[in-house]
Amino acid sequence: MSLRETLAAIVGEPQLLTAAADMAPYLRDWRGRYQGSARCVVRPGNAGEVAAVVRACVDARVPIVPQGGNTGLCGAATPDASGEAVVLSLQRLNRVRAVDPANNTITVEAGCTLVAVQEAAAAVGRLFPLSLAAEGSCLIGGNLSTNAGGVQVLRYGNTRALTLGLEVVLPSGDLWDGLRGLRKDNTGYDLKQLFIGAEGTLGIITAAVLRLFAQPRATATAWLAIPSPAAALAVLTRLQAAFGELVSACELVSDVALQLVLQHIAGSNAPLAEASDWYLLVELSGGGDDAMLQAGLADCLGEAIAAGEVSDAALAQSGEQAKKLWALRENIAEAQKREGFSIKHDISLPISGIPDFVAAADAALAEAFPGIRCVTFGHVGDGNLHYNQSMVDQADNARLIAGQGAVDRLVHDLVTAAGGSISAEHGIGQLKRDDLARYRSPVELATMRALKQALDPLGLMNPGKLL
Repeated sequence: MSLRETLAAIVGEPQLLTAAADMAPYLRDWRGRYQGSARCVVRPGNAGEVAAVVRACVDARVPIVPQGGNTGLCGAATPDASGEAVVLSLQRLNRVRAVDPANNTITVEAGCTLVAVQEAAAAVGRLFPLSLAAEGSCLIGGNLSTNAGGVQVLRYGNTRALTLGLEVVLPSGDLWDGLRGLRKDNTGYDLKQLFIGAEGTLGIITAAVLRLFAQPRATATAWLAIPSPAAALAVLTRLQAAFGELVSACELVSDVALQLVLQHIAGSNAPLAEASDWYLLVELSGGGDDAMLQAGLADCLGEAIAAGEVSDAALAQSGEQAKKLWALRENIAEAQKREGFSIKHDISLPISGIPDFVAAADAALAEAFPGIRCVTFGHVGDGNLHYNQSMVDQADNARLIAGQGAVDRLVHDLVTAAGGSISAEHGIGQLKRDDLARYRSPVELATMRALKQALDPLGLMNPGKLL
């Protein structure tokens, strides 16, 4: 049989897509920056079918591009233009296999949306804290493959910290069952860590055991006007001194970013009467009741205002008001997309180095590219900034995008000099592959290539990504 016939026999004819119109949504990334081609799109329904598909592709020496919700920002789930690859969609692996409230774990398949995992945890009175703007459409397999972070890393850690076990189809087609819900397991190498953040280049994650937490009984949310990123750090330090681990989120938003949301997202309203250059969205969560936590936050912010760290504040008085504040933060990426193409940097810095980096990078970019607009926002509590650039005029913006390499080099050189990373939570994909080779040491790159060669000697697993 031909490969297509073999794949159809494995998954069933309706789950093998070959018509151009049917394949189109799988061949273009969410941002619209990458357009690829493929032999076909195959949609297996369980881990056994994924393994059989991989074995068939290995026998035919055909590359495989794993894909989750296709919401990534670095082109990691988009095939190249050769048309040689098979896109393997994990959307049908969408079952919650088990929930263990006593062990505080949930076992889910890779095709579950992040919001479905959150809801399954909430149904038994537990919290799965990973939270992203794309949580309604991103899949947990993609979150694992990029080691996604989100807005609550400050308290709960990123996806890697939330994962206890994995089930993975290896590049050989073998199925590794590592679905162990253990906090301690020192039986050799911790294999799951190889696949988290590997972007499908070492294997295909089909299921995971994830950590759950107690649902917070109370929350307090506030939108703050602040004079500078340095003030954001001062407020964060003040909040952590007063509330400790109850500080679950601390998000920095520039006024440039807020104005894009107000312009492009219907129903958005500025929370404060007067604009500020910078804002901070903070949230506390824990025991007690909302009124008590909100009163404590109000007292702390009063001290911050007296110290000149905050100029104005809006405290959410209800869950609905808190949602509206969070929508301003979570819709920044969508607002940027509607505005047009932009150069995106997902960078990580020592928290203490954020103010100096923003000042230095803003100044250097303004000098090198007059008229450039920096859209800066992100998870200041864990040092992760989304530092994006564009021009207001469309023609100027097109020229900026065409010369993206020069912008990237300037930003990434400053990030590296500050002891930071060029990728915090979005991965490498196609977008930063060449930059990875520039900014990681020869020893690191050689070790990565050795792992790739050992697990995927034929180079068929998501080729052209990361390395």
